[in-house]
Amino acid sequence: MFWIVLIITFFFMEGVAWFTHKFVMHGFLWHLHEDHHTHNNPGFIEKNDSFFLIFATPGILCTVLGSLYGSDVSFAIGLGITAYGFCYFLVHDVFIHQRLKWLRNTNSWYFRGIRRAHKVHHKHLGKEHGECFGMLWVPFKYLKEAKQK
Repeated sequence: MFWIVLIITFFFMEGVAWFTHKFVMHGFLWHLHEDHHTHNNPGFIEKNDSFFLIFATPGILCTVLGSLYGSDVSFAIGLGITAYGFCYFLVHDVFIHQRLKWLRNTNSWYFRGIRRAHKVHHKHLGKEHGECFGMLWVPFKYLKEAKQK
């Protein structure tokens, strides 16, 4: 049961990330996300990085509470959220935006599709008219294009 809950939580987080990105980050918290699109902040840290804390909080709470109260379900949910956050960091900050110089030569069709979808997302500098809000699941047309190359 533990592993099933962890895996379901991991995949559920893609939906949470998509929804939050589209309606919160490109909505009422745009002032925190805007510098990620416009690059107005010349430093390594962006206001957008505050979303790391927002997303990490439920994972930490579930992990700690599950550990303290012996709840495998809460602990598995916390680990699923944390695992998704780690993958998001690797894909978004390391692979796509190259904030750390790892994974520079990754050239699989799946990762090319993710990179292309993210570039399409960033072509919009404002909060309106955005597309491709997901991270690990992207529209098939970008994966298809990447596979053909």
